[in-house]
Amino acid sequence: MSLIDIHAHLDLFGKKLDKVISRAKKAGVKRIITSGLNPKTNRKALLLSEKYTLVKPALGIYPQDSTKLTKSQIKSELEFIENQAEKVVAIGEIGLDKTYQNFDTQKKVFSQQLELAAKLDKPVIVHSRKAEKQVIKSLDSANQKKVVLHCFCGKLKLVKKARDFGFFFSVPANITRSQQFQLLVKTVPLHQLLTETDSPYLSPFKNKTNEPAFVKESVKKIAEIKNKTLPETCEKLINNYNLFQDNIRKI
Repeated sequence: MSLIDIHAHLDLFGKKLDKVISRAKKAGVKRIITSGLNPKTNRKALLLSEKYTLVKPALGIYPQDSTKLTKSQIKSELEFIENQAEKVVAIGEIGLDKTYQNFDTQKKVFSQQLELAAKLDKPVIVHSRKAEKQVIKSLDSANQKKVVLHCFCGKLKLVKKARDFGFFFSVPANITRSQQFQLLVKTVPLHQLLTETDSPYLSPFKNKTNEPAFVKESVKKIAEIKNKTLPETCEKLINNYNLFQDNIRKI
């Protein structure tokens, strides 16, 4: 069985990461995309991708971090990301979050990153907490086609709207305990689904830290909901990843 974790934060595992990667390999994980949030974690993502062959980096400026950096720092980081284009598989984690302040600043930096993604012809991995409507509007305005909506928690009508735009939805492993994500999988066709853990967050198991090996829980639940076998679900999800990557770094 081949598995994909399209969104994780591997830098947060520290000294435990070697064992986390080993368990992921044993579980059948073939690719982990680790996302940066700011200058420090973007560089960590690059270093981890150099150390582990199954790890690929996504670089970006997270909504909260976009409000902490100066205009000069944001400009510098966007230039840095552009200079790493050959190594980067996506621009992320980027987006909007209404639980943080300075929403206008967030929107401006999000727009800048969408422009960069279009320039580099890279997919975007998008965070949209409490701002799902605004995120979809921004993506549509930017004519962004290569989109992964990470842990999308918008209302069903917004799920359908994003689905109709052709966006991908990455389904976290805690779908096992989330009726909202189960409904999302029922609503979105299999060819627009991807799998993630957001590890070390959103564990499918109580009292266990989430990790990429647990992405199998997403696949199992998707297979159950879509009434498919595990092998055919895995095959379709791998195909989705390859489409998302648009012939770059295929599995």
